[in-house]
Amino acid sequence: MGSYYSIITCRDSENDIEKSIVSIYDQSIKPEYIIVIDDGSKDNTSKILNQLKYSITNLHIITNPDLGYDITRVPFNYNKALSYIRENNLVNTDYHMIASDDCTYEKDYAHKIVRYMDKNQDAVFVSGNYEKSKYNIPRGSGRFVRSTYFNEFHKFYPERMGYETVILYEAEIVGYNYAVLDYAKYTHNRALGTNHGFSETGPIMKILGYHPLFAFNRFLVYFVSGSPIGRRGAIRMLYDFVFYKPHRNTFDMVYRKELRDHIRKKQFKRLRRIQSKITSQLTANSLYGQTAPIMTKRNDG
Repeated sequence: MGSYYSIITCRDSENDIEKSIVSIYDQSIKPEYIIVIDDGSKDNTSKILNQLKYSITNLHIITNPDLGYDITRVPFNYNKALSYIRENNLVNTDYHMIASDDCTYEKDYAHKIVRYMDKNQDAVFVSGNYEKSKYNIPRGSGRFVRSTYFNEFHKFYPERMGYETVILYEAEIVGYNYAVLDYAKYTHNRALGTNHGFSETGPIMKILGYHPLFAFNRFLVYFVSGSPIGRRGAIRMLYDFVFYKPHRNTFDMVYRKELRDHIRKKQFKRLRRIQSKITSQLTANSLYGQTAPIMTKRNDG
């Protein structure tokens, strides 16, 4: 069975970081090593990490200076971990796992995903789902990445807004797949968006060139359901999508046209399927005099 290591970024995580690390260390298939990037914590996180090193001997800690909270540093920290691996000649593995400081993983989480990826060589990004969620796009937390693919096409994470989504679509363009395994579960110990409030959602959709109708459909689903970003978050997302102005040669610049066209084409097909489903339901209602729900919650793209 394939091997893996785990990367975790954290900041001021004294209430959650130990549970997250231990849940990874205690996996039925243990990671070769765990790398934690402490992004300038001001609480007891650093003390907890140093204590854990005595019981978890394959735990490596990278400590950043305190530059204040900034969600945009996450891909930079991932890349710092990747550089650390090369500089310290740590063992190469078949996969790496991106974990979160506030997540705990069921004991056979890694086993389920590694077994799936071993059998499906075209799947280069695979995650489980948290709690009762039904997302069909691999989550950022708990995501496993195939090393052979990543090293050939990336080597490092794009240090730009939307990096988690971009690498999925880029994999599609070159003929690879990704998957979400509903039977591999993990738990978020903090409410989603506690620190960043989903402030990047609208801008990311803008720089990725989301189809306007798809963006509006997502707004409706989020606003009506109140999940996962709440009604205020949904309004902010739509506002930013319409009015946000990306920059040039910065963290939030627009991605290349080929990628944006691929995303829009995929989203347009999704919209056509939704339209076809609604039409079929309306036709059935008129024929049989029944009332059927026409809105379903989706979390594509």
